[in-house]
Amino acid sequence: MFRHLHRRIFHREDPDSLWKNTDFLNLWGSETISQFGSQISLLAIPLLAAITLDATPLEMGILGAAGGFPRLILGFLAGPWVDRHRKRPIMVLTDVGRALVVLAIPVAALLDHLSIGLLLVVATLIGMMSVYFNTAYTAIIPVLVQRRQLGDANGKLMSSYSLAQTAGPAIAGTLISLLSAPVVMLVNCATYLWSAWFLRHIRKQEPPPPERARRHHFRQEILDGFRVLVASPILRATTTCSVAISLSGNMFLAVYVLYMTNDLHLSSSGIGLVYASGGIGSLLGTFVSSWFARKLGVGRTIVWSAIACGLLGMTVPLAILVPDHALPLIVFAECFQWMTLMVHDVNRVSLRQALTPDHLQGRVSASTQALYGGAQTLGLLAGGVVGELFGVQVALIVGIAGMFAASWFVWASPTNEVRVMPAEPDPLFATM
Repeated sequence: MFRHLHRRIFHREDPDSLWKNTDFLNLWGSETISQFGSQISLLAIPLLAAITLDATPLEMGILGAAGGFPRLILGFLAGPWVDRHRKRPIMVLTDVGRALVVLAIPVAALLDHLSIGLLLVVATLIGMMSVYFNTAYTAIIPVLVQRRQLGDANGKLMSSYSLAQTAGPAIAGTLISLLSAPVVMLVNCATYLWSAWFLRHIRKQEPPPPERARRHHFRQEILDGFRVLVASPILRATTTCSVAISLSGNMFLAVYVLYMTNDLHLSSSGIGLVYASGGIGSLLGTFVSSWFARKLGVGRTIVWSAIACGLLGMTVPLAILVPDHALPLIVFAECFQWMTLMVHDVNRVSLRQALTPDHLQGRVSASTQALYGGAQTLGLLAGGVVGELFGVQVALIVGIAGMFAASWFVWASPTNEVRVMPAEPDPLFATM
């Protein structure tokens, strides 16, 4: 494995290497800069609300939800709209739009007009534009790389997310302490513009959207994304599994911090170590995802990584039985759960993109976003309710059991039979 990683990182002799694909490298550069910029706003906006504006717990909760609701509401609409247009201009426009929206915070602070209402508007608008950006971003990947390269491409792109998840909060926190939150939002603004600059340098011309797409009724196009996910036995299984993991995982996350602080009595530095280990595991997962796919096959990797994710989570409630070793156990679970989850996601997303025709990529991506957004919201609410009624540990165990049970959907499906990434879309969707 490590010889492969060395060749993958340091050797470029492969003529089909993505390192020689300038358009993909520009997309990767855009994604990397955008992910680090997002970490700034994720930390700076709540800090502004809590410290500068003395926000109440209710206001903080509403502010936290403001960025996520657009994914649930607009996810149904973004797909058909993205499929009717070229993707790169959408991404450039939403990057510029997010930069302008973020700029409102330092301007308002300078004029002494900063308010919770403004922060809510900014968070909501960023969330709305991010839905369209993410839908177009997922849809353009199969245009820039060959389908057999999708696993490698998604692994590289998701490594940016993992690296930002690991190092981003520390960088953002340091910048905020040095410059103040409103000033740091100028840095966030610059990252969106820098992302747009990378996207402007993508030279490959996208094929025009099919004329038949423009003749279809918009309502029918909204349903097309769900039809694709339901019609294919493989996509139906992988999507159901991942939605179940998201639902159960967010039940788990709803009470996770309370469990670590009240039951395990971990310090704030200990909890910080736990979250950092998750980022490291996630980054590691992006590097080994293609290796596992070659050794086990794409389908088996998806199945066994789902099973492993659930099994590793069982370490978390067991930590209360050995309080002296609780922190190492939680760090172990966090690191390797995130690693297996990233291996699962890289291969699942790549398989979905490989099976989906290019003219349906936006709708399928948006439908998936909407399903995950609903599962995330429902999971957080369910975790809070179960934790309130039956206790934090019960909510934790239910969430972990749900993550493990989710693997059944792919285990009992044709996913196991997929050895390599398909070179062509599923013929089932040729007439859609």
